[in-house]
Amino acid sequence: MTTAPPVPGQNPSYEDFARCVHCGICLNACPTYRLWNLEADSPRGRIHQMIHVAQTDLANIGSDHHQAQSQSGSVDSAPSVVNSSSPSGSTPTHGKRTSAKAARPQITKSFVEHIDKCLDCRACETACPSAVEYGKLVEHSRALIERDYKRPLFTRIARHLAFRKLLPYSDRIATVARLIWLYQRTGLQRFIRFSGMLELFGLADREQLLPTIETPFFFKDLGRTFPAVGQKRARVAFFAGCVAQVAFARLNDSTIRVLTANGCEVVVPKFQMCCGALAAHAGIRDAARDLARKNLQAFAGDEFDAIITNAAGCGSTLKEYDHLFTEKEPEYPQAIAFKSKVRDITEFLTTLGITTPLRPLKPLYLRVTYQDSCHLLHGQKVRNAPRDLLKLIPGLELVELPHSDICCGSAGVYNVTQTKASLELLDDKMKNIASVKPEVIVTANPGCLLQLRAGVQRTKAKQEVMHVVELLDRSMRAKAL
Repeated sequence: MTTAPPVPGQNPSYEDFARCVHCGICLNACPTYRLWNLEADSPRGRIHQMIHVAQTDLANIGSDHHQAQSQSGSVDSAPSVVNSSSPSGSTPTHGKRTSAKAARPQITKSFVEHIDKCLDCRACETACPSAVEYGKLVEHSRALIERDYKRPLFTRIARHLAFRKLLPYSDRIATVARLIWLYQRTGLQRFIRFSGMLELFGLADREQLLPTIETPFFFKDLGRTFPAVGQKRARVAFFAGCVAQVAFARLNDSTIRVLTANGCEVVVPKFQMCCGALAAHAGIRDAARDLARKNLQAFAGDEFDAIITNAAGCGSTLKEYDHLFTEKEPEYPQAIAFKSKVRDITEFLTTLGITTPLRPLKPLYLRVTYQDSCHLLHGQKVRNAPRDLLKLIPGLELVELPHSDICCGSAGVYNVTQTKASLELLDDKMKNIASVKPEVIVTANPGCLLQLRAGVQRTKAKQEVMHVVELLDRSMRAKAL
């Protein structure tokens, strides 16, 4: 048996795992632990499992692959630092010490299930007093699973089609979106829903999460430059996303209107692609690296004050592009420069508004609550900016949502792959929302918008679900009283 190839990009060291001191402060912050009260589905429980699985891989990378890289000059993966006093130098088997040289990590079905059930919301990072970078650890574990574990055939096909054959190609996204648009607009969706077919095949809950396709698609605006209204205060590039260009095209329009109205010249680079967040979270590291390379190239060669995104999930990954490459790879310094300019739209507007007041906002007499997007709050550490922007709108009553820092259950494709758990989290979220009686639910991520809109449908409530920027846009365009 030969050693496994290293996971491309940066790999965690033993010290990254050992930073967890098993204090348990993360438990109450973890959505899956709150649901099931199982140690194996808590952050510290998963880290304990990760250490056992990663022991062999840490030793492999720290010995054979380090030597191989020295001989071949390969820089596909950074060598992990193995603590010589730790058990990771060898893998015990029935009381014997077996060299890791010819071993692969022992990945079991149970391990895969516990890692798959993690939302990767990173709430544990916010709670952790030891600064454990849990997101980096769980994504590395998923990369090991992708490399060494054979999933069921249907799952392998679905993952291959979604992450390798669809998301990297804007023309294919547009084609699928047109088919969904026909399904939604011709009456076929209503017929299928009332026929009982979805329940028969167990697809009713997943179909409810299908985004409403918005035409015209935002793809038409790729390559355009939108001039600033009035005095130019900044020149920014806009990252438009992938699925967002067909499902949240009007949100992208609102984002550009708000930016230009406040003195920003907005450039939409033509050759930008999917950010790679979904692939990275799924452990498909090579696909995420390919997309990162193309985006680094698409946004290079021009001077921007900032690179703006309105999707918290995308922004978190864009700010961590350097994690996908080792320090010896040519993309690494590009990723460092790139991430230094990435800003969430709320983060950027708050800073912009400090210097010069935002374009005068007109009153919106609405009772509003804000749900934190996990990858904005926990991934990017941005909490106050969205709330500060909402408070600028005259007449708006902002009420704090209980447990707004707990995930709504969207988590990328989690609501598709772990639908039951996702909907349990959503039902809890909707109960908290009902307790504050808002007219509008506001958040800062397209995935959260979809999930919360599904929650409104499930509870037969009448709240409107909007992005922070959409509410700002509505206020700016409202008629003065």
